[in-house]
Amino acid sequence: MSFFQRLRITLEMIKIEHTLFALPFAFLGATLAAREVPPQAVSFWISKLLWITVAMVGARSAAMTFNRIADREIDAANPRTAARALPAGLLDSKFAAVFTLGSSALFLLAASQLNRLTLILSPIALGSVLLYSYTKRFTALSHLILGWCLAIAPSGAWIAIQGKLTLVPVLLSLSVMLWTAGFDVLYACQDYDFDRRSGLHSIPQRFGVERALWIARGLHALMFVSLVLLFLNARLGWLALVGVIATGGLLVYQHSIVKESDLSRLNAAFFTTNALVSVILFVTLASDAIFVR
Repeated sequence: MSFFQRLRITLEMIKIEHTLFALPFAFLGATLAAREVPPQAVSFWISKLLWITVAMVGARSAAMTFNRIADREIDAANPRTAARALPAGLLDSKFAAVFTLGSSALFLLAASQLNRLTLILSPIALGSVLLYSYTKRFTALSHLILGWCLAIAPSGAWIAIQGKLTLVPVLLSLSVMLWTAGFDVLYACQDYDFDRRSGLHSIPQRFGVERALWIARGLHALMFVSLVLLFLNARLGWLALVGVIATGGLLVYQHSIVKESDLSRLNAAFFTTNALVSVILFVTLASDAIFVR
């Protein structure tokens, strides 16, 4: 098999297109941070956005590929994931490991091009996204740890622009963490039986699917509260408020179509509504920050 064939399989395996879920939050963090920065040349902003994008792609690619390597035996035993590239033998672990190292190096390079603080903090971010893969072996809080991994993006982008951290990016990151944890609990409901048999930890495995659905609702309710606090502390206007309300509506819809007795529409809740949440929040809050105020 040629290098490019293995690369294509790797990119399909990690669903490289799903980087779009996280990119809007990184760009939103950068946009909100830019409001408090003196005017800069266009080349400055192009450079910052370019390296933020490279950092996001590198970090997510490293994290997803490492996750597939770490979970290859678990995936092989799970009927839902047995067809993935590594357990199915479509890709060798050595190539995946080299790809992980290359993606990690790309992330560290991007961090070094943003500013000194992003470079200093980059090992913490990289360590978080890589070590997450092992958390479900020992804790049901793995959903929150995954949320932490995605929450790094907006605060990291803020630091890339301002070189410091304040309350606004912390609230944005908190929103991302709670949002991610909530939908990951929903997603884990699919593997309730397998996790119980395999001794893996998750909120559905520990509390049952019905209670897990209520925990996911609670996490998303807290996410909405943190969004409101972000709106107030960032001094945003009416357009951002529309985005916050629309997000609340999408969260309600997401939970209305996922029931303990019927998880058949879970993929629609997971992929469609999550993509809409990230895009709507970016478009409305960023546009409000740039054009309304």
